[in-house]
Amino acid sequence: MSIPSHLSDYLDQRGTRYEICTHGHSRSSAETARSAHVPAGQLAKSVILEDEAGCVMAVVPADKMVMLGEFSRMLGRHRLRLADEARVAALFGDCEPGAIPPIGMAWGIETVVDDELESSDVVYMEGGDHERLLRLSREQFHELMRAQPHGNFCKSPTQH
Repeated sequence: MSIPSHLSDYLDQRGTRYEICTHGHSRSSAETARSAHVPAGQLAKSVILEDEAGCVMAVVPADKMVMLGEFSRMLGRHRLRLADEARVAALFGDCEPGAIPPIGMAWGIETVVDDELESSDVVYMEGGDHERLLRLSREQFHELMRAQPHGNFCKSPTQH
């Protein structure tokens, strides 16, 4: 299986250079990082949120979680909640559940990037299934996400 055409077409149109890395089947971002032998802080994960205005994708390191209040304030959208699995499956029908690439723009989804990802030398991301990651240099990731809103809205799960 190759990466979804929404994703490959989007990346190709922008001249984005990336490598496809395979790894053992995984069921979560943390498991993906372990299986692929990459630091969880370098694995960009997507979190799909929704409200009455529609869906938005938050992109954070795999070892972090979205601070919903901070994210909502940043966007001026105060009823955001996690999108349900059926909604996500409908939006990303060419991806396996739980393996949504953090490039919502390829599917027409507003995408907001946490600044923490910009500091990594390399950024990995789900390739649409549970056995492939895309590897991008910092420069390629920055160029790809340059036009997207950025902010500080993630934290470690153990922080309060």
